Amino acid sequence: MTSALSHAETLCLPADHRWVVLDVETSGMRSASHRVLSIAALVLREDGSVERQFSTLLNPGCDPGPVHVHNLTPDRLAGAPRFEDVAEEFGELLSGRTMVAHNASFDYGFLDAEFQRAGFGTPIEKRLCTLALSRRLELDVPNHRLGTLAEYWKIEQLNAHDAYDDARVLVEIFGRSASLADSLQLPLPVVSCKDRRVAVYPDQIKRVPSSFTNPGRLNMAYGLVQGMKVVISGSTQTPRIKLAARLTEAGLDVMNSVSRQTSVVVCDNAASQSSKVRKAGADGIPVISEQQLEELLVRALPGELKSGGTVVIDPVVVPVFPAAPEVVLVPEIVEPERAVALVPEIVVPAQSRPAEPNSVARPSMIAAASPLANRKAKAWQGRRVLILGGNHLDGVIMRSRILQLGARPSLNLTTAVTEVLVLEGAESDKRMARVIARGLPQIKESDVNESLVSGAVPAHMKLESRLSAPILMRGEVVDLPVAQPTWSINVAWRAENVGDEFDVDVVAFLLDGANKVDSDQDFVFYNNTVDEDGAVELSVDGDSEQSIRADLDSLPAECKRVVIAAAVDGERTFGDLGAVSVSVDGPDGTFATFVLDLGTVERTMVLAEIYRRGDVWRLRAVGQGHNHDLGVMAVDYGVEVDED
Repeated sequence: MTSALSHAETLCLPADHRWVVLDVETSGMRSASHRVLSIAALVLREDGSVERQFSTLLNPGCDPGPVHVHNLTPDRLAGAPRFEDVAEEFGELLSGRTMVAHNASFDYGFLDAEFQRAGFGTPIEKRLCTLALSRRLELDVPNHRLGTLAEYWKIEQLNAHDAYDDARVLVEIFGRSASLADSLQLPLPVVSCKDRRVAVYPDQIKRVPSSFTNPGRLNMAYGLVQGMKVVISGSTQTPRIKLAARLTEAGLDVMNSVSRQTSVVVCDNAASQSSKVRKAGADGIPVISEQQLEELLVRALPGELKSGGTVVIDPVVVPVFPAAPEVVLVPEIVEPERAVALVPEIVVPAQSRPAEPNSVARPSMIAAASPLANRKAKAWQGRRVLILGGNHLDGVIMRSRILQLGARPSLNLTTAVTEVLVLEGAESDKRMARVIARGLPQIKESDVNESLVSGAVPAHMKLESRLSAPILMRGEVVDLPVAQPTWSINVAWRAENVGDEFDVDVVAFLLDGANKVDSDQDFVFYNNTVDEDGAVELSVDGDSEQSIRADLDSLPAECKRVVIAAAVDGERTFGDLGAVSVSVDGPDGTFATFVLDLGTVERTMVLAEIYRRGDVWRLRAVGQGHNHDLGVMAVDYGVEVDED
């Protein structure tokens, strides 16, 4: 693992931004309910040196969480100021500057939430994620953790998970990474923070999954049964958090949103038109008052343990009562709905782009030659090939052949590119000068075709290549390691569309056995960046990078499949966008990658899915496009979309 820039080189940060590098330590992972414990911010000059700094511990007024990670004990934080005490000074430092952080969406989310709680507007308008920058550069590292990047750039870490030391290290990482990006003429992944505010829920109920199976809807003739899913709407006489805790202790499953699985909604306002009450009414879910809940709670019936064991009822919450009649619950009827068609579980070879109606395009000379397209040659494994020149169809065909050879097509000119495939018109590509300056080998279409036939590497190509993760073909399936529950599905597209950027939304759907969401909270997108259980989260990492992070162990039992999709906004299509790269990363590195570039007139595309097969989670590279927009896709999966 060697860096591509020496420490002796002078750093020069882009002058079109005023940069502030920062790090925060927090009491947990959810910005809506957890708090910031410490902040360090370093304002940079154009040469990368520190002009001004701000650092402080903060008293969150709550449990500081994982002390074994950040070492911030209640005693250490007891005399520290609260965030509202420093918000004005800190906000002035951030104002007008672009925030730089490692996993910047995380830091931004927490700071946005803290400023809201303090009654201030968030001063951060733009941010840059050094994790996304590292991925964009395709640095030769096993993973993109802060410590790994510090080792790559030969920067000493003195105190990991200390906000000030992490910010100090990040200043060096950012400066060197930005200089390397400039040498490649690769734009920095700066994103706007406007319209991406964090919703703060001071009394949001933390879900504790019930040990009992859900018996279905409430039948007032029999009462509550352990395992029922209960949703609270509006104000309550008993504080909401306290009431939820009592319900949980009684064996009920307290949820924050209404779904088809909801058993009952509790609301004291009979005339309420809240979204929860409206949805309950539309779905035929009973709505009861808090007083009715209290009456039902004292005679709750025993439920069936998910493990099949013996039922235990807390005698304090549910006293002994005479034998009740046998409960007969009417099963919920789910009307059959058409399933969304997906790519079958087979390896599907890349195909030529179909002709578009009324289109006039240069015929592809490459399409005329198809040497042994299905030969499984892996002679180029570990190589990254950038294609310059050619038309869309040329690129699609050559990328498919490069994949057959075991190499990975590169979307940008990065540190990982080992060869450049030169097609017709490549000389007019602005990147060609950089290719020549870096001495990258230039190869031709004939080199690719001959390697497909011979299974050998042409003599004029570089001998060395990187170790790389497996490259999946469209439709291919792999089992995820059982011992690894957390994954990041990173989606990227060409970053060099400066001045002609695409508005792309990466989304996720948590689906049940009927291929439908259980509630609208199971649709993860830019306005709902995390599901109710915190198992699946969207992170906007750059202007051409977004990721879906999933903790499979935290998914509810009814979730059988997580679909990751993308939509191109407006009238543009995946044919305009070009190839989309997907990498599936665990904590220690990339597990698998694939490139999807068969899009033509499609506006939405299912990129990948993670689904249960027995006790194993499986990953499938999909690449199924649709001509409709994101709203139609969401409705197909059972999401209720507002007409406006």
